[in-house]
Amino acid sequence: MTLAVNIAQGASNNVTFRNRIINGGMVIDQRNAGASVTANNVYSLDRWLAISDTSNKWTVQQNAGSVTPPTGFTNYLGCTSLSAYTPISTDYFGPNQRIEGYNVADLNWGSSSASPITLSFWVRSSLTGSFGGSIQNSSQNRSYAFPYTISSANTWEYKTITIAGDTSGTWLTTNGIGFVVHFSLGAGSSRVGTASTWTGTSNVFAPTGSVNVVGTNGATFYITGVQLEAGTTASPFEYRQYGAELYLCQRYYTSLPSQGSFFGAHAFSTNRVISSAFYPATMRATPTVTSASNAYTYFINGAAYTSSASGTTANLYGNLIIDITVTATSGSNGVISLNSTISLSAEL
Repeated sequence: MTLAVNIAQGASNNVTFRNRIINGGMVIDQRNAGASVTANNVYSLDRWLAISDTSNKWTVQQNAGSVTPPTGFTNYLGCTSLSAYTPISTDYFGPNQRIEGYNVADLNWGSSSASPITLSFWVRSSLTGSFGGSIQNSSQNRSYAFPYTISSANTWEYKTITIAGDTSGTWLTTNGIGFVVHFSLGAGSSRVGTASTWTGTSNVFAPTGSVNVVGTNGATFYITGVQLEAGTTASPFEYRQYGAELYLCQRYYTSLPSQGSFFGAHAFSTNRVISSAFYPATMRATPTVTSASNAYTYFINGAAYTSSASGTTANLYGNLIIDITVTATSGSNGVISLNSTISLSAEL
């Protein structure tokens, strides 16, 4: 029996590959390696987008504050408020994950046979009260605001939330956004809605009355063990091998590190050389390549020539084409050395 068949059977039996969240244990952090970042609509830990409608209101970091995670986990996503900010009507803040349509197509949302889902997670905050988040479709015109309560400050608590599948609206089942799972750290009056019901109101990020973490300077919100699965029962968190979790993340973002990266290069002309490199995963879409203008050095017989420009491109299937202009006056073939990280992003 092939691996593909095993995976398909495991998914249908709700035995393995049941968690539609990638990096729910917060173990992969390719971009920041545990460093704190200001949550101005940037990806922090892999697959987790830190959104802010108003800038510089909170930070996000893997294992912020050096708090011990709940038993069975080694990492968490940590959020910290930077001020005592009162959200205006259109504000929204918090971490979310955009799940690819292929990974939720079997739920049949938008039809009469829509399957229910169960969201489970561990959460800890310096604040207590009624918190919340939402499930949204790609157009943000179908939303479900889910509530949950944090009873004790600075204590890990386990939460499970069952949500009826949406029988209305358009839910993508290809490589676009299938749906978004959002955890609210604050939302303005036009970004909240009625709890525990599907609505066609645009951009609902939390139930009305939810705690605004960004409203208290230094307030913290930590989360890990996030799992979203089909059905009405929360099963134990699905642990995947580190390499498998990393590979799933690399469909959306990957990078080539600078140290030890050398590529054979062919000189097309006196000042232009081209090479190729490979990255590990077939990406969701043609990736955007980001590199520094001086990311490469070209070596001919040991002599170094710094690049002055780059036409680096990539395709879906793991092939990076490095096409650079160098200061070399020789047309000889040589090798390209990578001076800084090249990143490839196909995020949703």
